[in-house]
This record gives sequence, C-alpha cells and structure tokens, in this order.
Amino acid sequence: MTDAIRPLIAGNWKMNGLKAAAAEFDAMLNGAAEVAGKADLLVCPPATLIAAFADKAHGKKVAVGAQDCHPKASGAHTGDIAAEMLADAGATAIIVGHSERRADHGESDALIRQKAEAVWRAGAVAIVCIGETQAQRDAGQTLDIVRGQLNGSLPDGSTAANLVVAYEPVWAIGTGLTPTSEDVEQIHGFIRELLTSRFKADGVAMRILYGGSVKPSNAAELMAVKNVNGALVGGASLKAADFLAIAKGCP
Repeated sequence: MTDAIRPLIAGNWKMNGLKAAAAEFDAMLNGAAEVAGKADLLVCPPATLIAAFADKAHGKKVAVGAQDCHPKASGAHTGDIAAEMLADAGATAIIVGHSERRADHGESDALIRQKAEAVWRAGAVAIVCIGETQAQRDAGQTLDIVRGQLNGSLPDGSTAANLVVAYEPVWAIGTGLTPTSEDVEQIHGFIRELLTSRFKADGVAMRILYGGSVKPSNAAELMAVKNVNGALVGGASLKAADFLAIAKGCP
C-alpha cells in the first residue's frame, strides 16, 4: 500500500437489501470504531435505503454512498436518479462505471465521464470502476483496456479529493476467483503510473481500490500490495462481520 494514503473500504450492496437490512448496517456502525484507525468505511446500499442509512450514520464512522447516477441534474428521465438527489438523501460518494453497468446497460467511457462530472456537481466523490473481462485478459489486452478506460472515463480536473479509482477485473467479480498478488501489483502500479502522468501530484495521492471477490480470507494479502489503497467489496459487504473483518485486514 502506498504510504500516507488512508485506505478506503467501500461496500457495494448492488441490488440487495430491504428495510430489514438496517440491522446489518447497525452492526457495522457499532463495530466501526475498532477499525476506524485502519481505514475509512463507506457503504453503498440501494437508493431506497440511502436516506435511512445516512440518518443512522450521522456522526458515526461509516459514510453512505450510492451505486450510480444520471448525468443530468433533473428532467424527463423516468426511473433515473440525479446525483443531486442522491447527495440530498445523504450520499457522500457515488460509484460510476461499474462493470455491471457497462455490460448490462452498455455504458460507454464517455457516459461514465459525464456521470463522474455529475457526481462532482452534486458535491460528492466519484468512484470510477475499470477492469477487463476474461476474454480480454486471455487475449493479453488487460493493460490496453485499463489504459483506455482510464483515459476515457476520468474527467479532467480529477483530484485525490474528488475521485477514487476502483480496479475490478470483471472475471473476478462474484466468481470467487482473484488475481495473484503479483498480478494486482502489476496492474495497480500501471494505473498509478497513468494517474501520475496525467494528474501529477494528485495522481500520486489518488486512492486505487481493488475489487473482485474480496473477502476476509484474502483481504490482508490484497491490502498489503503496493498501490492498493483499499477495496470495493461486493457480496462480503452485506454482512457486518465480513465487512469489518476486511477492514481489519488493512495494514
């Protein structure tokens, strides 16, 4: 992990969680104090729970975020949610460009860049996801894909304060598969080089999260890798015990 960059452990609940899930969130709030010295904690529940969770989290050691937003601030976009609405509900960060959005909804790098700018417009932090598929990996295209997604998805004006990069190899999401530590170090180092080249000092200080089947059993090994500044956690973030255990894995 890069010195002086405080880790972020972000939970992406995806399309999971009814009001009863507040019990798990309460457990996260209750256990957050013991890991607060190691990392910042962020939970991104479905939009239906953001306001309730944000109310609970007020003054606590867990922040609340969102999973996506529309690039426009308002208008005739039935079913969509503006970044301003999410921020108004209490979200302090918004994930954009997750591979499931790219694959299921055909989202382009250009659209993701617009969404990141919308997140800033709302005063929140953008967590921009990038990553290659199994086919792209097998074809030896990983670095080309990562470079293209970074160049296309990150807006000019990205800083260490307003943007987080999350590298999630698509083939590792929800599969139980994870790259080797050597693979992660290579790709995170490559990302750091690109960020530093484009954003200078901010690129040096920007958080780069690893995502893809992160769980308590592999968290410490992954978090110890150079240029890994935390994790974007999927399924394991639905359970307070697992989510907190992953945070405890930070050096």
